[in-house]
Amino acid sequence: MAPPILAVVGATGAQGGGLARAALADPARRFRVRAVTRRPESAPARELARLGAEVAAADLDDPASVRRAFEGADAAFCVTNFWEHFSGEREIVQAEPMAAAAEAAGVGHVVWSTLEDTRRWVPLDDGRMPTLQGRFKVPHFDAKGEADALFTGRGLPVTLFRTSFYWENLIGFGVEPRRGADGVLTLTLPMGDRPLPGIAAEDIGRCAYGVLRQPERYVGATVGVAGEHPTGAEMAAALAEALGEEVRYHAVPPDAYRVLGFPGADELGNMFQVKHDANDDFCSARSVEGSRLLNPDLQTFRQWLAANAARIPVEPPLATA
Repeated sequence: MAPPILAVVGATGAQGGGLARAALADPARRFRVRAVTRRPESAPARELARLGAEVAAADLDDPASVRRAFEGADAAFCVTNFWEHFSGEREIVQAEPMAAAAEAAGVGHVVWSTLEDTRRWVPLDDGRMPTLQGRFKVPHFDAKGEADALFTGRGLPVTLFRTSFYWENLIGFGVEPRRGADGVLTLTLPMGDRPLPGIAAEDIGRCAYGVLRQPERYVGATVGVAGEHPTGAEMAAALAEALGEEVRYHAVPPDAYRVLGFPGADELGNMFQVKHDANDDFCSARSVEGSRLLNPDLQTFRQWLAANAARIPVEPPLATA
């Protein structure tokens, strides 16, 4: 009997790509991987095909294409990408076709990559932080959390899969250490002394594969994943070790972070404020030990840095006379 089909949305992206590669690398070949992507002719899609995936073209803005991509699937990984369009409303709109397609196909296990709705901690009338896009506090969190109901409301066999701060955000996303006027690198985060659950993007997919291998345990569950819970000071110390020079940690107020000027700074300022103010809830929902059970090769921050520090766009040291 042929293995079940696993439809992976965003198979050429960070989360879906990690999952697709993990499933394709499994010697047991528990699933036939159907790599669902808008760009079937792209180099990442061709590489997945070379590794043995079936590549299926679909666009989350085209519900009929999503339905076709899910036909015959036994399991599915569903994800949206806020950072392509920066719209919370559009994330909700894009989640609907995946939930509908999973229902129509009779998918036996759906893993929905989601996040908490931060409005449970910070209602819209709470002035501690600005409301964004009219009805969100942290749009890329709140929209995914709101979209949970599109899956659970249909009675789908779903796992709500909550991710953490990507350490890849240090590579060209505006979060990398910056060199000050005194020449010293500074990591700036509005986290005070609170820990920040983080994870390597590749490990998100590997953890999701661990969930998909155990539907009897995880259908109906909410699972949060993290590779480590370092503080900003601990991250700066690890960066200093990896980069071979001093890196200071600068804990700023959220208001100062929201106006740093890079795309999404206001969104991330709100996000970090929620992670700071609701830190116990946020950390307890992301067990490192549980994540390691799903993915025994789970990386720590230092392990991730050992492989990726050279990719962090650090400004060169100041020239001296």
